Amino acid sequence: MAILHLSLSPRPLKPPQNPNPTTPKPRILCNSSKRDFILNTASLCAFSLSAHDPFAIAFADTSPSSKSILSAIANTKTWFQFFGDGFAIRVPPEFEDIMEPEDFNAGLSLYGDKAKPRTFAARFASSDGSEVLSVVIRPTNQLKITFLEAKDITDLGSLKEAAKIFVPAGATLYSARTIKIKEDDGFRTYYFYEFGRDEQHLAVVAAVNSGKAFIAGAAAPQFKWDDDGVKLRSAAISLTLL
Repeated sequence: MAILHLSLSPRPLKPPQNPNPTTPKPRILCNSSKRDFILNTASLCAFSLSAHDPFAIAFADTSPSSKSILSAIANTKTWFQFFGDGFAIRVPPEFEDIMEPEDFNAGLSLYGDKAKPRTFAARFASSDGSEVLSVVIRPTNQLKITFLEAKDITDLGSLKEAAKIFVPAGATLYSARTIKIKEDDGFRTYYFYEFGRDEQHLAVVAAVNSGKAFIAGAAAPQFKWDDDGVKLRSAAISLTLL
């Protein structure tokens, strides 16, 4: 099974493409009222990665008083909504678009040359560059060998099995959750993971459509998560497949 390595951590920033981050380029907004979050009734599980087996996941006991990690989510309806190729995501206020020209040109072929894969489908950062919101898109057959086109993230395995794909080895997995979102023709499943690695705290949401995996990740230094974790988690969970 392939392991997905997400480059979600902050990197040195170049001057933002949009000189006025508080006035994003206008985009057509969709009606998000149809998004009806229905959280599965399973208890919230805190995971830890075994030292001798980086992919062995142990379920930690949760007491009835444990607070669901998904209860700490901000209302993002007033945030700018970015529309990408097959997805939309809400961007926290004051975040800047840091996609570089080569990111936009990637995926295009010239005179029959093989197209260079695009690293990011979207990428935004706080003004100081310490907090980053990214979206990547990958063919599901690069993540898991399958003879059929994946139509839902459950085709990549259960929440626990898919953690081997979306959570890097050596990370401490704090929480995971299955989220079902009502759409016109039924429900779509999203997987949510929150974990720490190398002094970074990350929230990742993944979903699948037509053989493509869409992964949104929000990252910040661990010491900033207490103040900005709700905002970053909410941004990642706002991922919507179109």
